[in-house]
Amino acid sequence: MPHQAAGGHQPHGTGQGAPAPWPQQLQQLARQEPSAAERPVPWRPVAEDPFASAAEPARPAGLGRRLAARLLDLVLVGAVVGAVGTPLIMASIAHIEDKMRAAELTGQTVTVWLIDGTTGPYLGMLVAALLVTGLLYEALPTAKWGRTPGKKLFGLQVLDVESQMPPTLGRSLRRWLVHQLLGALVVGVLDAAWCLVDKPWRQCWHDKAGRTFVAADS
Repeated sequence: MPHQAAGGHQPHGTGQGAPAPWPQQLQQLARQEPSAAERPVPWRPVAEDPFASAAEPARPAGLGRRLAARLLDLVLVGAVVGAVGTPLIMASIAHIEDKMRAAELTGQTVTVWLIDGTTGPYLGMLVAALLVTGLLYEALPTAKWGRTPGKKLFGLQVLDVESQMPPTLGRSLRRWLVHQLLGALVVGVLDAAWCLVDKPWRQCWHDKAGRTFVAADS
């Protein structure tokens, strides 16, 4: 006769109330639906406010703070360029006056060119000083920290629209060069005013060229 365990002991795992085998427990857990509180909420952009979906949203700054920062930067850049360019301008004026006096002494009609072999190099040095100062003062700091001294003082930062980080050097250079070109073409006012109607990033034309926007710290 088969030997029975003493006290009617059933084999482990077959009696009533015994835990189910691990494979069966895993299948039961896999079939369980998570509660509403446990379900992950899918990410989706907010159409009404595209800045609310970012973990630390950076919001575009207003025109007033941007103009104040730009004016301060212009004063600082102008001081540096003026210190370099004033001697060149004075030398050019003196050279042109000497040419005009020499033409008057001849008693003949003589064409006096404002740009010649002397004033041309002076003009080139002045343009080079402007470009180098702009590169060191604005383009490089914008690519490194997203700020110029003026923007830092007024709590502003230039950010890439896509990454919300300071722009690359290439984009920073393009942004600065377009701003200088528009200023030279006497449409800089329209460039600055464009951010009043642009949505949602409040970009000026030079911001669009660099794919950047100016964010306010607070």
